[in-house]
Amino acid sequence: MLSEEELKELVLPGQGEMLGRVIRLLGGDNILVRCVDGKERLARIRGKLKKRIWVRDGDVVLVAPWDFKDDRADVLWRYTVAQVDWLRANGYLPPDL
Repeated sequence: MLSEEELKELVLPGQGEMLGRVIRLLGGDNILVRCVDGKERLARIRGKLKKRIWVRDGDVVLVAPWDFKDDRADVLWRYTVAQVDWLRANGYLPPDL
């Protein structure tokens, strides 16, 4: 079971994954995310994260865009404030996101 303690490990974006900031919670495990490529995507919180990690407006998340529908994505991870600072300092996250 995933918990806030396990968020201490840092997950970096891999192949086909990107960072984004939560714009709005839409309900039904769906959120609106602005990704680093400038697109807004409707993202779905995966069952593994659902009810174990709270996602709020303004959080930075790791998403995997769908191959067959580019305006949709899955949320893979949520970053803590300290991790967001580290990502920004090491060039993974642009300052305007």
